[in-house]
Amino acid sequence: MRKQAAERQSEVLDVLKDHEKPLTAYAILDQMKVGEPDLAAPTIYRALAALTTQGRAHKLESIKAFVPCRCSHDAAVPVLSICADCGTVEEHDGTSLLDELTAISAQSSFNASRHIVEIHGLCGACATS
Repeated sequence: MRKQAAERQSEVLDVLKDHEKPLTAYAILDQMKVGEPDLAAPTIYRALAALTTQGRAHKLESIKAFVPCRCSHDAAVPVLSICADCGTVEEHDGTSLLDELTAISAQSSFNASRHIVEIHGLCGACATS
């Protein structure tokens, strides 16, 4: 029986929420294949594309992985702090950056459709150990 798109998206989001660290599409696929051996990568990619468009998940472009959205921000700027040591991702509301990011984009007549800021470094626990 083929599942509806919304149901599949919910399952993918549940897998993301069950993990502390970002997951690649193939890691999600591996998790879900346990219960559905015939599941294929395009199904996962479609679900992830919908989830990111809906703002329910974020794609970490720099590491090609995904995390669930953990903040409530309709017109905000997610700021994602990615620890290079343990891999945890913290999400912050960067709404205060929106005016400055818009001004930077306007300098080259660039019309931004979305803003996501990724910061790489060490989390507090890794920085002190």
